Order: sequence, then C-alpha cells, then structure tokens
Amino acid sequence: MFNLWGDLLSRDQALGILLVVAGILGIIIYGWLVFFTSWWAVVLQITAFVAIAAVLAIIAWIGYTLATTPPPKPIEEIEKEMEKELEESKPEEKATNPDATGNTKEKEGTKES
Repeated sequence: MFNLWGDLLSRDQALGILLVVAGILGIIIYGWLVFFTSWWAVVLQITAFVAIAAVLAIIAWIGYTLATTPPPKPIEEIEKEMEKELEESKPEEKATNPDATGNTKEKEGTKES
C-alpha cells in the first residue's frame, strides 16, 4: 500500500508541518476573537494574565532553584582535596614502580664507566 506521509516525509517533517498549520490557525482564531467578536476584552485580559503569570512563574522557579541548591565548595577547598588525593596516590606509585624513588647510580656516586 502506498503511504504518502511515510514515503515523502519523515516523522519530524510531518510533525513540523502540523505545528506550522496549528500555529497559523491559532493566529487566525486569536485575531478573529480579538478584532471581530464582542469577547475581545476578555480575550486580551486572559492573554495578559497568562503572559504575566508565565513570566512570574519562571522567576519563582529560578528563585526556588537558587534557594534550594547548596552553594559550591570554595576553590581553595577543592585544591586541598586534589593535593591530598595526589599525595595519597604517590606511595602507591612508589610501591609498584621501584624507579619512582628517584635514586639512580649516578646520584649515589657509583657511576659506572
């Protein structure tokens, strides 16, 4: 069976076309309600309320996030932790790598000729 949508458009493209059509229809219906009906004042009041409520809800969400998120550690504390981890890993290197001590025959004064 021939499937026009499946053969010509991907799912994302079909959804995109649907959103464009819905957006244009929404604009036309909103314009008709505002300019050609007696409900224009109510429509504008609802629009203004929803727009302001959305902005204030975003501000409240940002405030809630800032109030409930713990502050980050100071950089000095992070540096101390990194230095401590580095010092703890050095003894492990020395135990597994005998050359990690830094002692060589040249440094000990027994240079071979």
